[in-house]
Amino acid sequence: MNYTAPSSEINLGSIFPFELDQFQLDAIASLNAGRSVVVCAPTGSGKTLVGEYAIYRALSRGKRVFYTTPLKALSNQKLRDFREKFGFDMVGLLTGDASINRDAPIIVMTTEIFRNMLYGTPIGQIGISLTDVEAVVLDECHYMNDRQRGTVWEESIIYCPREIQLVALSATVANSEQLTDWLNRVHGPTDLIYSDFRPVPLEFHFCNPKGLFPLLNDSKTKINQRLIRRGKKGIGERGKGNRPEPPAIVYTLSQLAQRDMLPAIFFIFSRRGCDKAVAEVGDLWLVNNEESQILRRQIDDFLARNPEAGRTGQIAPLYRGIAAHHAGILPAWKVLVEELFQQGLIKVVFATETLAAGINMPARTTVISTLSKRTDNGHRLLKASEFLQMSGRAGRRGMDLQGHVVTLQTPFEGAKEAAYLATSPPDPLVSQFTPSYGMVLNLLQTHTLEQAKELIERSFGQYMATLYLKPEYDEIAAIKAELAKIEAELAAVDENEIALYEKLRQRLKVERHIFKTLQEQAREDRQEQLSMMLDFAVTGTLLSLKDKNMTATLPLTAILYGKAPEIGPTSYLVCLGQDNRWYVATTADVIDLYAEMPRVEVPEDILPPDELGLKRGQSVRGNAATEAIAQSIPDPSEYMYMTPEVAAQLSRVNAVQSQIENHPLHKSGNIANIFKQRARCVELEAELEELEEQVKQHSQQHWEEFLNLIQILQHFGGLDNLAPTELGQMAAAIRGENELWLGLAIASGELDNLDPHHLAAAAASLVTETPRPDSRVRFNLSNETADALAKLRGIRRKLFQIQHRHNVALPIWLEFELIAVVEQWALGMDWLQLCANTTLDEGDVVRLLRRTLDLLSQIPHVPFVTDSLRKNAQRAMQLIDRFPVNEAME
Repeated sequence: MNYTAPSSEINLGSIFPFELDQFQLDAIASLNAGRSVVVCAPTGSGKTLVGEYAIYRALSRGKRVFYTTPLKALSNQKLRDFREKFGFDMVGLLTGDASINRDAPIIVMTTEIFRNMLYGTPIGQIGISLTDVEAVVLDECHYMNDRQRGTVWEESIIYCPREIQLVALSATVANSEQLTDWLNRVHGPTDLIYSDFRPVPLEFHFCNPKGLFPLLNDSKTKINQRLIRRGKKGIGERGKGNRPEPPAIVYTLSQLAQRDMLPAIFFIFSRRGCDKAVAEVGDLWLVNNEESQILRRQIDDFLARNPEAGRTGQIAPLYRGIAAHHAGILPAWKVLVEELFQQGLIKVVFATETLAAGINMPARTTVISTLSKRTDNGHRLLKASEFLQMSGRAGRRGMDLQGHVVTLQTPFEGAKEAAYLATSPPDPLVSQFTPSYGMVLNLLQTHTLEQAKELIERSFGQYMATLYLKPEYDEIAAIKAELAKIEAELAAVDENEIALYEKLRQRLKVERHIFKTLQEQAREDRQEQLSMMLDFAVTGTLLSLKDKNMTATLPLTAILYGKAPEIGPTSYLVCLGQDNRWYVATTADVIDLYAEMPRVEVPEDILPPDELGLKRGQSVRGNAATEAIAQSIPDPSEYMYMTPEVAAQLSRVNAVQSQIENHPLHKSGNIANIFKQRARCVELEAELEELEEQVKQHSQQHWEEFLNLIQILQHFGGLDNLAPTELGQMAAAIRGENELWLGLAIASGELDNLDPHHLAAAAASLVTETPRPDSRVRFNLSNETADALAKLRGIRRKLFQIQHRHNVALPIWLEFELIAVVEQWALGMDWLQLCANTTLDEGDVVRLLRRTLDLLSQIPHVPFVTDSLRKNAQRAMQLIDRFPVNEAME
């Protein structure tokens, strides 16, 4: 990548009055060369500067920039930052429930809003909404890993017109090259700008009840050897169940304060844990007099403006520089905490990991209280990227020479696990691409099925699947090459000749089987005769012997020497074989007797050896005297007994054998190889079929899901063949986790005549997840709302059944338990009274009301809804959208 220095039309020194890092200069050079960029760098390293440069450049050319973020909270923060940097009127905001100055040259928006804009025009074309847009900044691009939001990111990149430059800003991920290569393929020329340099280096520590220690060795590659425990553990380190004790929070903070390591973000993975920690250290005073006065002034001013926002247990610690930050806290209070922390007035924030997700709250130190987290499948160790995201909050550029990351001893994890995570590389981006009803309907409104398939196949998920399946693709290619080679060799052989030869082989097999069967039958008949003939046999009579215990090759030609006296039911025969060995046999071992052949003379002085015991199968080597007799035993094959049927069958076998031997393929001497290759062909074709089926299942997974959604939409009348119907157009206009369900509910007519406060509760029912079992609301739901929702149960049941049949797992919410809160809020109940009558945290109540507001705000824009529903939705929005639900964005 050898581009010229940044464009002369912008003086970098005037907009960035400090020396830029090399990766920032490289990214600016790529942008000036007309290329998109993927900027991968650690948290806090200055990636945002590249996005800001794209804004400055666009403004200088009279163009616009869209700045997208994954979360509304991040969008709101960027709005504040950019207004300060570029001017109040230069910046607009578009989120699900806010539209401010939407024609401004800089528009901050959620990625979902950007994706929805792109749905409005055929993919790749510049629609009205994208007029004069020069670049789109995709902040926090690693959110592609997010299960709920990842698909939106991929769609945004796939659908974005190629003329628009993309500035993708991501934390360090293991497969940044793959992400860049994918952008190159689906969007256009893209450069990877990668940096692992941290302007503020991190120092890792480990804290236990004995103190604070360096976590890693001097080279920062392994655990500090002093932390590896040897022999007995120290006194006071063991707690209940003989497990290590964690250090107290007050002790940990005192260690940080002594070393001038505050302010700190103290990560605790539960809301209750954060609140409990604030209570535990609430008596500590972490600010000086001057800071205390500034804090008091700002907090008092906030409470004067928002008297309902203050909470017992939160206000007093905040005056002393201590706060909690988690999803259960009132959003307005969280914004206050963020602003005070950014000013350096708060010295410790106890926060859940959601704080690590992009919000600009750097600290000198981050404390990670535990290295495992609870998931739906039980506890697991943190992923490397989760650990990196949290630790990356440490170290404030321009303020700290060094950032500090402190991990704590817990009963279950210690220094070993901490060192492992601190030295682990980042995780790769994993595609979360999943088709939805909205995607299907919006694509089919402006595209053919073939075009839709092409778009689906451009997803990062498809790209990764192709990479993942490369070994299988290579194996398929190798099998096809081997098959082609074998088929070319076999092409020289006449198929008819092979077929005839194969027919002869099969016939020989059958004839031999018949011969063997006839032989067995003849042998059974012969056995009865042999028994009588043996009674009259004398010394020198020729026999054929067969016995599994005999060591000679069988059947064996021998002469009868004599019969031993019967011992019980068994009669033993002593025989001398052609191999000059003595044998002890029974009548069952004799398979033929040649009475018509002359007897072999045995001199009277010839005697069996003494060591030959009378036991079936006994065998002893003969001597020189018996050697002469053994050699005189003739070959009885021409006298072998054979019935006429066996003889006739043998001649058939020989005739077929002769045909085979005279066949040209047999004479070529290559027949074994030909049949081996034919067998290999069959084997390879089976392998190929199985592999191609496996590849199809994996590589076509997203398209199969897309087709399944089409079938469900057709079943419910959302699609007429492939054209969206009225219901389809209604569902296409809605954003949600299951757009078809929302469309069916709205189209059912059950919501049309509900009063605004009843409609608000009904809307909440459709977007509220099943609550935790311990969630309670002390209000009764009105009969009007309950009756309307009850009538939707049949539609929900049917949709659930059809989704299940097509292996679709999109949620179909219909919640009755919590939504009375929404009804009461819409009726005008004050906030404190509302929260006093539910076990839900304030942040959860706000989230529930905002999700309701989001759906209500969409209803007026859904085509084909009745006037009464449109008006009631607008009125319901007015009833709900008041502090603390609304966000103060002037």
